Amino acid sequence: MNWYLAKLVFRIVCGDGQHTAQFDEQLRLVAGTDKENAFRKAYDIARQEEDSFYNRKEQLVRWEFINISELYHLQELIDGAELYSRIEERENADAYIHAIHQKAKNLFFGQTHQLLKLA
Repeated sequence: MNWYLAKLVFRIVCGDGQHTAQFDEQLRLVAGTDKENAFRKAYDIARQEEDSFYNRKEQLVRWEFINISELYHLQELIDGAELYSRIEERENADAYIHAIHQKAKNLFFGQTHQLLKLA
């Protein structure tokens, strides 16, 4: 069995869809005998993840699977190996850096609280 990294892309549509387009890109580990098998497995997983529900404003929210945009065969699992990279362009660099620091802080302190049973 081989391991693959698949990027599944979903579109999030709220109400009549008259809003800025939103897409959720998910990286999933998939085991497969070959690339075709892994693709089909990732595709089936994504189709099962499609969903629709009503939000607090009673608007229908649809999670629509678009497709698999990337599929990488992982030759071997190496500690610290790069699995994914994406260049992000932002108008406000300081705001982006601040948001990254906040996410890291939440990850670190959230994990610490869980280990110490504080939260």
